[in-house]
Amino acid sequence: MKDRLEDRLKDPVKGRLKASAFVYPWDVIGDPDAAARIADLGVQQVTLASAYHSTRALTPRHPRHRIVTAEHAAVLYPPSPERWEERTLRPYAAGDWAPGDAFGEAAEALAAAGLDVHTWVVLAHNSRLGADHPDTSVVNAYGDRYPWAPCIAQPATRAYLIDLAAEAAVRPGARGTELESLGWYGLAHLHAHDKIAGVGLGDAEQYLMSLCFCPSCRDGYTEQGLDPDELAAAVRAALEPVWRGAPPEGGWPAIEKLLGADKAAATRAWRDGTARTLQEAAVSAVRAAAARSGADDFQVLLHADPVPYHCGANAGVDPAHILSVADGVVVPCTGGTGLLAPFAEHRGERGVLAANFTIVSGMGGSPATLASDAARAADSGATELRLYHAGLASDADLEEVRGALAVLG
Repeated sequence: MKDRLEDRLKDPVKGRLKASAFVYPWDVIGDPDAAARIADLGVQQVTLASAYHSTRALTPRHPRHRIVTAEHAAVLYPPSPERWEERTLRPYAAGDWAPGDAFGEAAEALAAAGLDVHTWVVLAHNSRLGADHPDTSVVNAYGDRYPWAPCIAQPATRAYLIDLAAEAAVRPGARGTELESLGWYGLAHLHAHDKIAGVGLGDAEQYLMSLCFCPSCRDGYTEQGLDPDELAAAVRAALEPVWRGAPPEGGWPAIEKLLGADKAAATRAWRDGTARTLQEAAVSAVRAAAARSGADDFQVLLHADPVPYHCGANAGVDPAHILSVADGVVVPCTGGTGLLAPFAEHRGERGVLAANFTIVSGMGGSPATLASDAARAADSGATELRLYHAGLASDADLEEVRGALAVLG
């Protein structure tokens, strides 16, 4: 591996993968050494949260605190009163975990350390929105609401997400953005005190449990020639064996088997079209906002999964389509680099294919193997690296990252 890596590094295209580290504003604000410490890792960029979901985060080096609890999804800057006044759906301001223009303050410190700053914008993942406005949530075939998952088919929700993308992405000092969860969110969710692992669900069952039956989606299924009540009954019938102990199944053929090929295709037609048009509209809105601010070279990336029917933070997309819409994608690679190839096939000369590696060993990452992992990612078509997460990682993890990036040049 060492010889192969050294050969690879002789090629400046494959050898020098631009690296960006994910960061929260509270990792930087109040810690005068944070920005320089992140720059010293060898990264050229930071992906700094500007709109984020609720979380409980460790801050192992901060001089004032060790745990930050972001109690609800919020924007980490002052939202525009003109944009949001008199609208029912609007972004929530952060509490004392990120008061005022926390993003702007952190961005200024990071830029002063020589780092490019890109925004990190979480969109269709918002438990506070679902709690305050239950009708916005995904509703499964049993009638259960998923408050963490706004239904992206609903017109008001779509308008909210598009405007939020534009505002949260194009912040002063930012040179680009990464849009997370810009698509369907479903059952899978890191929830407080989670108790849903008693029955194992595969790819097929996750899809069925993530189909939405809110009024907008019921209308959408009707447009596809389906009776929504019959579809919901078919979903429940398809899931019944797994509740009784049948082994979970994976892949689209399993979904067709469980639901029927015609029904499965019709649900995909509705959901794929809904996600695509939202992604197109959000990217267009971000670019328009960037142009108005004078940032014509503003970069727009999506966190993405190349399996279109997958749900979650890495939205399922069609690689050819999304790379014709956005400037590139950020792809999860901690478990392997297999998801890169479908995007690499359609990337083109200027498209960005960023391989995202968890560098927090306590969260399943392997910073000790980052250099070899990055080399494999480059072989699979990656042009950049994303490192999750500079604020959460231990000193030992960061030292491994520093060494790996030095090897990678």
